[in-house]
Amino acid sequence: MKTASLNTRHSVHKKHNSFWNLLNDYLFGPATVFVKKQTVLCIAIVAMLVTCVLVPPDAEYLGYFDLRTLATLFCTLAVVAAFSHIHLFEVISKTIVIKLHTLRNATLGLVMITFIGSMLLANDMALLTFLPLGFFVLNSTDNKKSMAFVFIMQNIAANLGGMVTPFGNPQNLFLYSYYNIDTVEFVQIMLPTFVTATLLIIGICLFVKPTPLTLKNDDDYHLPLKRTVIYSILFVCSILIVFRVIPYLWGTLVITAILLFMDKKAIKEVNYPLLATFCAFFVFSGNLARIPAVSAFFSGLLPINTLLFGILSCQCISNVPSAVLLSHFTTDYASLLPAVNIGGLGTLIASLASLITFSEYRKHNSEQTKKYVLMFSAINFGFMAVLFIVQSLIL
Repeated sequence: MKTASLNTRHSVHKKHNSFWNLLNDYLFGPATVFVKKQTVLCIAIVAMLVTCVLVPPDAEYLGYFDLRTLATLFCTLAVVAAFSHIHLFEVISKTIVIKLHTLRNATLGLVMITFIGSMLLANDMALLTFLPLGFFVLNSTDNKKSMAFVFIMQNIAANLGGMVTPFGNPQNLFLYSYYNIDTVEFVQIMLPTFVTATLLIIGICLFVKPTPLTLKNDDDYHLPLKRTVIYSILFVCSILIVFRVIPYLWGTLVITAILLFMDKKAIKEVNYPLLATFCAFFVFSGNLARIPAVSAFFSGLLPINTLLFGILSCQCISNVPSAVLLSHFTTDYASLLPAVNIGGLGTLIASLASLITFSEYRKHNSEQTKKYVLMFSAINFGFMAVLFIVQSLIL
């Protein structure tokens, strides 16, 4: 009887455990996997919800979203996916490997093309264009272990490349118009930091070992002419949306319609969690700017050291929202301007460009994200410290 009772208890216990295991597998399991895969998105949502408690939803929320940025991101991600389906990046990466020969030269080439591209395309567009190219160069030569460093340097190059011109970064364009800064004065303010950043980027890249590059799969891809031309036109249209030449609504509709007809898979492969992260981040920063305590906080701090506290603000709410928020509390644009450019370095949320880079890295190497974040933080804060010291000596 005693044995039977024990067996009955064991059976009940086993069924109880099975129930919780099933519940975990079908309910908590997917949620856990999602949180692990989309950590930044989850953090952004939590931060957004906290600010929503402090600033209840109202009509002003609609003004938080930069629809042009979201449209451009969607279009570019879709077109880049379409490019990948015709093996464009493999063809270009093969050319880079053949011409540049070593890992050092390839790293320098990828970083500098991103650096220059950010002056012409803006930082987000430059990263969306050249990060996939960086992946294919490294992956095709069995140098995936160098991906974290190359991506981080491409991210820094994108954030710092456009700082010297009024149209190079969104925060520059806003402050240039808001303070009505003379163009020559603008360049004079930013030139020392820009030159320092350029030398730092090149110098760091030269530390990469000149390891010879060899293609592990020497596939001979032939680009389909019709698709290559059409996708290139769509990519140019995405850029023109940024510069307001093409209305973002019509541009997005046309690009989406053409890709749905020519390559439905490209629309499916758009990184929608990244778009959701941007949306959550827009709400978070928009709400933060409306909290009286935050406004009072910056009003007291900025007169003490605009450069320092401008940089620190970017670490919490990103550089573009910081430029908009802090411009209401200071007339010292000569300090605020470099602050919101240097401040794009540092944490993952210091610039939206950094979120793009992190998302792209996770897509190809999700098991090494901790290593990436540590390396990202070390290099970014190192750059920030040097540029802060240089700018402090000038002011």
